[in-house]
Amino acid sequence: MTESAGPEAGPAGAPEAAAEGLIFEQPLNERMRTFLRVDFLYNQALYHNEMGSPWGSRAAMSSLIDILAITTRGDVRADVLKELEGQLTSLNEFQSNPGVDAQRLKTLMSNLLRLRADLMAAGSAFLQPLRDSQFLSAIKHRNAIPGGTCEFDLPDYTFWLAQSDDARMRTFNQWLGLLRPMCDAIAELLWLTRQNGRSREEIARGGTFNITFERDNPLQLLRISLPVAAGLYPEISGSHHRCNIRFLTWNGLATRATQAEGDVPFLLSCCA
Repeated sequence: MTESAGPEAGPAGAPEAAAEGLIFEQPLNERMRTFLRVDFLYNQALYHNEMGSPWGSRAAMSSLIDILAITTRGDVRADVLKELEGQLTSLNEFQSNPGVDAQRLKTLMSNLLRLRADLMAAGSAFLQPLRDSQFLSAIKHRNAIPGGTCEFDLPDYTFWLAQSDDARMRTFNQWLGLLRPMCDAIAELLWLTRQNGRSREEIARGGTFNITFERDNPLQLLRISLPVAAGLYPEISGSHHRCNIRFLTWNGLATRATQAEGDVPFLLSCCA
Protein backbone atom coordinates (compact mmCIF):
# COMPACT_ATOMS: atom_id res chain seq x y z
CA MET A 1 0.00 0.00 0.00
CA THR A 2 1.53 3.28 -1.10
CA GLU A 3 1.28 6.59 0.68
CA SER A 4 0.64 8.66 -2.44
CA ALA A 5 -3.17 8.73 -2.46
CA GLY A 6 -6.09 8.45 -0.11
CA PRO A 7 -9.09 6.12 -0.14
CA GLU A 8 -11.24 8.80 -1.67
CA ALA A 9 -9.23 8.84 -4.87
CA GLY A 10 -11.25 7.83 -7.91
CA PRO A 11 -10.57 4.88 -10.20
CA ALA A 12 -8.27 5.36 -13.15
CA GLY A 13 -9.23 4.38 -16.67
CA ALA A 14 -7.27 2.55 -19.33
CA PRO A 15 -5.91 4.25 -21.24
CA GLU A 16 -6.21 7.50 -19.29
CA ALA A 17 -4.96 11.03 -19.62
CA ALA A 18 -2.69 11.76 -16.68
CA ALA A 19 -0.19 14.42 -15.76
CA GLU A 20 2.68 12.09 -16.65
CA GLY A 21 1.18 11.03 -19.97
CA LEU A 22 -0.92 8.18 -21.29
CA ILE A 23 -1.37 5.07 -19.18
CA PHE A 24 -2.05 1.72 -20.85
CA GLU A 25 -3.14 -1.27 -18.77
CA GLN A 26 -2.87 -4.99 -19.42
CA PRO A 27 -4.77 -7.50 -17.21
CA LEU A 28 -2.75 -10.58 -16.30
CA ASN A 29 -5.63 -12.90 -15.35
CA GLU A 30 -9.22 -13.48 -16.35
CA ARG A 31 -10.68 -11.98 -13.18
CA MET A 32 -8.85 -8.69 -13.69
CA ARG A 33 -9.87 -8.68 -17.35
CA THR A 34 -13.52 -9.02 -16.34
CA PHE A 35 -13.25 -6.33 -13.66
CA LEU A 36 -11.70 -3.84 -16.11
CA ARG A 37 -14.40 -4.49 -18.71
CA VAL A 38 -17.27 -4.16 -16.25
CA ASP A 39 -15.80 -0.97 -14.79
CA PHE A 40 -15.32 0.50 -18.28
CA LEU A 41 -18.88 -0.32 -19.32
CA TYR A 42 -20.42 0.91 -16.07
CA ASN A 43 -18.67 4.29 -16.31
CA GLN A 44 -19.67 4.50 -19.96
CA ALA A 45 -23.30 3.84 -19.03
CA LEU A 46 -23.20 6.51 -16.32
CA TYR A 47 -21.71 9.05 -18.70
CA HIS A 48 -24.20 8.50 -21.51
CA ASN A 49 -27.21 8.34 -19.21
CA GLU A 50 -26.32 11.72 -17.73
CA MET A 51 -26.37 13.29 -21.20
CA GLY A 52 -30.17 13.32 -20.95
CA SER A 53 -30.93 12.64 -24.61
CA PRO A 54 -32.48 9.74 -26.57
CA TRP A 55 -29.12 9.08 -28.23
CA GLY A 56 -27.43 9.13 -24.83
CA SER A 57 -30.00 6.62 -23.56
CA ARG A 58 -29.30 4.37 -26.55
CA ALA A 59 -25.57 4.43 -25.84
CA ALA A 60 -26.14 3.82 -22.12
CA MET A 61 -28.45 0.90 -22.93
CA SER A 62 -25.77 -0.69 -25.10
CA SER A 63 -23.33 -0.57 -22.17
CA LEU A 64 -25.92 -2.04 -19.80
CA ILE A 65 -26.61 -4.92 -22.21
CA ASP A 66 -22.88 -5.63 -22.47
CA ILE A 67 -22.54 -5.75 -18.66
CA LEU A 68 -25.38 -8.27 -18.47
CA ALA A 69 -23.68 -10.36 -21.15
CA ILE A 70 -20.43 -10.43 -19.15
CA THR A 71 -22.18 -11.39 -15.91
CA THR A 72 -23.90 -14.37 -17.56
CA ARG A 73 -20.52 -15.97 -18.38
CA GLY A 74 -19.49 -16.46 -14.75
CA ASP A 75 -20.20 -15.59 -11.15
CA VAL A 76 -18.71 -12.10 -11.12
CA ARG A 77 -20.30 -11.36 -7.76
CA ALA A 78 -18.48 -14.30 -6.15
CA ASP A 79 -15.20 -13.19 -7.73
CA VAL A 80 -15.68 -9.67 -6.34
CA LEU A 81 -16.45 -11.00 -2.85
CA LYS A 82 -13.37 -13.24 -2.96
CA GLU A 83 -11.18 -10.32 -4.01
CA LEU A 84 -12.64 -8.13 -1.26
CA GLU A 85 -11.78 -10.80 1.29
CA GLY A 86 -8.23 -11.00 -0.04
CA GLN A 87 -7.77 -7.24 0.15
CA LEU A 88 -9.17 -7.14 3.70
CA THR A 89 -6.75 -9.87 4.74
CA SER A 90 -3.82 -7.99 3.20
CA LEU A 91 -4.79 -4.69 4.82
CA ASN A 92 -5.30 -6.38 8.17
CA GLU A 93 -1.68 -7.53 8.10
CA PHE A 94 -0.56 -3.91 7.75
CA GLN A 95 -1.95 -3.05 11.19
CA SER A 96 1.07 -4.52 12.96
CA ASN A 97 3.60 -2.77 10.71
CA PRO A 98 5.42 0.23 12.23
CA GLY A 99 4.92 3.58 10.56
CA VAL A 100 1.53 2.72 9.08
CA ASP A 101 -1.09 5.47 8.98
CA ALA A 102 -3.62 3.79 11.28
CA GLN A 103 -6.44 6.20 10.48
CA ARG A 104 -6.03 5.80 6.75
CA LEU A 105 -5.85 2.03 7.09
CA LYS A 106 -9.02 2.05 9.19
CA THR A 107 -10.81 4.13 6.55
CA LEU A 108 -9.74 1.76 3.78
CA MET A 109 -10.89 -1.31 5.68
CA SER A 110 -14.19 0.32 6.68
CA ASN A 111 -14.85 1.14 3.05
CA LEU A 112 -14.15 -2.43 1.95
CA LEU A 113 -16.33 -3.82 4.74
CA ARG A 114 -19.18 -1.55 3.66
CA LEU A 115 -18.83 -2.59 0.02
CA ARG A 116 -18.76 -6.25 1.01
CA ALA A 117 -21.87 -5.85 3.18
CA ASP A 118 -23.74 -4.05 0.38
CA LEU A 119 -22.88 -6.73 -2.16
CA MET A 120 -23.81 -9.57 0.20
CA ALA A 121 -27.09 -7.83 1.06
CA ALA A 122 -27.91 -7.59 -2.65
CA GLY A 123 -27.98 -11.39 -2.80
CA SER A 124 -26.84 -13.79 -5.50
CA ALA A 125 -29.89 -13.00 -7.66
CA PHE A 126 -29.38 -9.22 -7.59
CA LEU A 127 -29.41 -9.01 -11.39
CA GLN A 128 -32.41 -11.27 -11.91
CA PRO A 129 -34.88 -8.38 -12.42
CA LEU A 130 -32.76 -7.18 -15.34
CA ARG A 131 -32.46 -10.67 -16.80
CA ASP A 132 -36.21 -11.30 -16.44
CA SER A 133 -37.19 -8.03 -18.14
CA GLN A 134 -38.82 -8.78 -21.50
CA PHE A 135 -38.16 -5.18 -22.53
CA LEU A 136 -34.40 -5.49 -21.94
CA SER A 137 -34.31 -9.01 -23.36
CA ALA A 138 -35.78 -7.85 -26.68
CA ILE A 139 -33.22 -5.05 -26.92
CA LYS A 140 -30.43 -7.50 -26.06
CA HIS A 141 -31.38 -9.88 -28.88
CA ARG A 142 -31.74 -7.09 -31.46
CA ASN A 143 -28.59 -5.29 -30.27
CA ALA A 144 -26.38 -8.00 -31.78
CA ILE A 145 -27.75 -7.15 -35.25
CA PRO A 146 -26.25 -4.08 -36.98
CA GLY A 147 -28.96 -1.42 -36.79
CA GLY A 148 -31.23 -3.96 -35.13
CA THR A 149 -32.69 -1.49 -32.64
CA CYS A 150 -34.24 0.84 -35.23
CA GLU A 151 -37.79 2.04 -34.59
CA PHE A 152 -39.31 -0.48 -37.03
CA ASP A 153 -37.57 -3.34 -35.17
CA LEU A 154 -38.43 -2.26 -31.61
CA PRO A 155 -41.41 0.12 -31.53
CA ASP A 156 -41.70 -0.20 -27.73
CA TYR A 157 -38.06 0.87 -27.39
CA THR A 158 -38.75 3.84 -29.65
CA PHE A 159 -41.76 4.75 -27.50
CA TRP A 160 -39.64 4.60 -24.32
CA LEU A 161 -36.93 6.74 -25.92
CA ALA A 162 -39.59 9.34 -26.74
CA GLN A 163 -40.43 9.80 -23.06
CA SER A 164 -39.11 12.82 -21.21
CA ASP A 165 -35.40 12.88 -20.38
CA ASP A 166 -36.15 12.84 -16.65
CA ALA A 167 -38.40 9.77 -16.96
CA ARG A 168 -35.82 7.81 -18.97
CA MET A 169 -32.99 8.78 -16.63
CA ARG A 170 -35.03 7.75 -13.57
CA THR A 171 -35.74 4.34 -15.08
CA PHE A 172 -32.16 3.83 -16.14
CA ASN A 173 -30.86 4.89 -12.73
CA GLN A 174 -33.06 2.20 -11.18
CA TRP A 175 -31.40 -0.39 -13.41
CA LEU A 176 -27.95 0.97 -12.60
CA GLY A 177 -28.87 0.86 -8.93
CA LEU A 178 -29.06 -2.93 -9.16
CA LEU A 179 -25.55 -3.01 -10.60
CA ARG A 180 -24.10 -0.44 -8.21
CA PRO A 181 -23.08 -2.73 -5.29
CA MET A 182 -20.99 -4.87 -7.64
CA CYS A 183 -19.61 -2.02 -9.76
CA ASP A 184 -18.70 0.17 -6.78
CA ALA A 185 -16.80 -2.74 -5.25
CA ILE A 186 -14.99 -3.41 -8.54
CA ALA A 187 -13.99 0.27 -8.83
CA GLU A 188 -12.50 0.20 -5.32
CA LEU A 189 -10.68 -3.08 -5.96
CA LEU A 190 -9.17 -1.68 -9.16
CA TRP A 191 -8.05 1.44 -7.31
CA LEU A 192 -6.37 -0.65 -4.59
CA THR A 193 -4.70 -2.88 -7.18
CA ARG A 194 -3.28 0.14 -8.96
CA GLN A 195 -2.09 1.63 -5.67
CA ASN A 196 -0.23 -1.61 -4.87
CA GLY A 197 1.96 -1.17 -7.94
CA ARG A 198 5.43 0.33 -7.73
CA SER A 199 6.47 2.38 -10.75
CA ARG A 200 9.97 2.09 -12.13
CA GLU A 201 11.75 3.52 -15.13
CA GLU A 202 12.59 1.08 -17.92
CA ILE A 203 14.01 1.27 -21.43
CA ALA A 204 12.75 -0.78 -24.35
CA ARG A 205 15.84 -1.41 -26.46
CA GLY A 206 14.94 -1.14 -30.12
CA GLY A 207 11.31 -0.67 -29.18
CA THR A 208 10.84 -4.05 -27.48
CA PHE A 209 10.81 -5.12 -23.84
CA ASN A 210 10.39 -8.54 -22.25
CA ILE A 211 9.44 -9.14 -18.64
CA THR A 212 9.21 -12.40 -16.67
CA PHE A 213 7.16 -12.47 -13.47
CA GLU A 214 7.94 -14.33 -10.26
CA ARG A 215 5.75 -17.42 -9.95
CA ASP A 216 5.59 -17.07 -6.16
CA ASN A 217 4.29 -13.51 -6.43
CA PRO A 218 1.42 -13.52 -8.95
CA LEU A 219 0.57 -10.15 -10.47
CA GLN A 220 -2.80 -8.97 -11.69
CA LEU A 221 -2.16 -5.86 -13.73
CA LEU A 222 0.55 -4.25 -15.82
CA ARG A 223 0.59 -0.46 -16.31
CA ILE A 224 2.71 1.39 -18.85
CA SER A 225 3.06 5.17 -18.88
CA LEU A 226 4.29 7.12 -21.89
CA PRO A 227 4.49 10.85 -22.57
CA VAL A 228 1.73 11.93 -24.95
CA ALA A 229 4.30 13.81 -27.03
CA ALA A 230 6.23 10.58 -27.67
CA GLY A 231 3.70 9.56 -30.32
CA LEU A 232 3.97 5.93 -29.22
CA TYR A 233 1.71 3.24 -27.82
CA PRO A 234 2.47 -0.29 -26.55
CA GLU A 235 1.28 -3.57 -27.99
CA ILE A 236 1.32 -6.10 -25.14
CA SER A 237 1.10 -9.88 -25.39
CA GLY A 238 1.68 -12.59 -22.84
CA SER A 239 0.26 -14.00 -19.63
CA HIS A 240 0.72 -13.93 -15.85
CA HIS A 241 4.11 -15.67 -16.37
CA ARG A 242 5.73 -13.34 -18.91
CA CYS A 243 4.92 -10.43 -21.21
CA ASN A 244 6.34 -9.01 -24.41
CA ILE A 245 5.91 -5.29 -25.02
CA ARG A 246 6.35 -3.78 -28.46
CA PHE A 247 6.21 -0.01 -28.86
CA LEU A 248 4.62 1.29 -32.04
CA THR A 249 4.85 4.71 -33.64
CA TRP A 250 1.50 6.33 -34.42
CA ASN A 251 1.55 7.35 -38.09
CA GLY A 252 -1.99 8.64 -38.39
CA LEU A 253 -5.20 6.92 -39.45
CA ALA A 254 -4.24 6.43 -43.08
CA THR A 255 -0.91 4.67 -42.41
CA ARG A 256 -0.21 1.58 -40.35
CA ALA A 257 1.78 2.00 -37.16
CA THR A 258 5.42 0.93 -37.30
CA GLN A 259 7.66 -0.43 -34.58
CA ALA A 260 9.80 2.17 -32.86
CA GLU A 261 13.39 1.87 -34.06
CA GLY A 262 15.15 3.60 -31.19
CA ASP A 263 15.22 2.98 -27.46
CA VAL A 264 11.98 3.88 -25.68
CA PRO A 265 12.03 5.06 -22.05
CA PHE A 266 8.79 4.39 -20.17
CA LEU A 267 7.35 3.88 -16.69
CA LEU A 268 6.36 0.35 -15.75
CA SER A 269 4.13 -0.56 -12.83
CA CYS A 270 3.46 -4.19 -11.85
CA CYS A 271 0.39 -4.47 -9.62
CA ALA A 272 -0.38 -7.43 -7.37
